[in-house]
Amino acid sequence: MAGPVMPLLPSMALPMTPAPPFDRAPALMTWDDLTSRPRPRPDATVSYGADPFQAVDVWVPDGAGRHETVLMVHGGCWQTAIADRSLMDWAAADLRAAGYAVWNIDYRGVDRAGGGYPGTFEDAATAADLLRRDAARFRLDARRIVAVGHSAGGHLALWLAARPILPPASPLSGGAALRIDHVIALGGLPDLEATAASPDNGCGTEVIGQLVGPATTARPDPYADTSVPRLLPLGVPQDLVVGREDRIAPYRLPLDYAAKARAAGDAVALHTVPETGHVELVSPGSAAWAGTRRLIAAAFAADTAGQR
Repeated sequence: MAGPVMPLLPSMALPMTPAPPFDRAPALMTWDDLTSRPRPRPDATVSYGADPFQAVDVWVPDGAGRHETVLMVHGGCWQTAIADRSLMDWAAADLRAAGYAVWNIDYRGVDRAGGGYPGTFEDAATAADLLRRDAARFRLDARRIVAVGHSAGGHLALWLAARPILPPASPLSGGAALRIDHVIALGGLPDLEATAASPDNGCGTEVIGQLVGPATTARPDPYADTSVPRLLPLGVPQDLVVGREDRIAPYRLPLDYAAKARAAGDAVALHTVPETGHVELVSPGSAAWAGTRRLIAAAFAADTAGQR
């Protein structure tokens, strides 16, 4: 049974609006509503492999000094043919205009050569770790990192935060993982086992098997180092922003994950935005994105005396 649904801080509650009449479903945004807007451009792109999707777009605000930095992870059901990092251009540009730097990573999906297990996870990890290497070059403050992931990227953002506690026997463990101090998952699907058992999720169930790989004698449990609930507690504060009408990430999935994470001892806040689907979560101008902006500001404003 899930715990109470409440914001991290009372002042951080996302705006609530009256429910629509029973005879009228809310008019949800489509991807065309977002992608038809003029497309902003990043300040630089950093490559980390031969595949064109092994790359990071860097968005840097004006001004000297080290900028508070958001590690951004796009969704697309872990499939490059559905989405790549460019889907986050508008959200990244909005954060840049607000004074944040954005490290917007890409990775090979399960539909790319080398994607799946372990490639998709290795790509996400490599792309994240490059932030530390290039922090001085782009005037990034790497002392406190807030990760923001959407949809499948919500899973990967949480997984990146869990890298320091991956099972030692995992091929994905080891190395000096970039420390992530706070995760904000937008319509995320962190529980891969629950997603695979939920035909009503918008990504389907077969893609999970492609992502985690088959069970083998050497690796009998494909979820042990890939599904976030198996890695709890993460020891990192988490905000889950969910649209009540989201057809990709059914509402019960983040609700159940939040209950598991809290039971394990993690600080998790679930923020439900009414009359909101999947697209609004990353669309500047929406109530959901405005709430996420406030959560990002709060995450950076949190007491970091012991980390700076």
